[in-house]
Amino acid sequence: MKKLLLSLVLLAPMAHAAEIIGTGPDNRVGEVFGSGVGVLLGGAAGGPIGALAGAAIGYFTGGGVQQVTGQTGVAYQVKRDDGGVSTLRYNRLPEELKNNLKTSPKN
Repeated sequence: MKKLLLSLVLLAPMAHAAEIIGTGPDNRVGEVFGSGVGVLLGGAAGGPIGALAGAAIGYFTGGGVQQVTGQTGVAYQVKRDDGGVSTLRYNRLPEELKNNLKTSPKN
């Protein structure tokens, strides 16, 4: 059992090897906040169905409001070793990729 744990600990850094291949806009914070507000307002106005409709409307409106107000974040497209591509926010990037970035996430 100790050998298995030691092997996993030694191989863990290899699992995070990746490279950033691009960036894009990230409005998830606005979308989540908008859907939460939409659930509350829609639920108060129209019950359970209003809550679902309010969440959908708030999701799209919240992302748009975040973009219009200039609060859009940066999402990074990361190519993994297995060839797959993931879109990650700055706080989810592996440490070695964060260290390689030359600019702050807001730029």
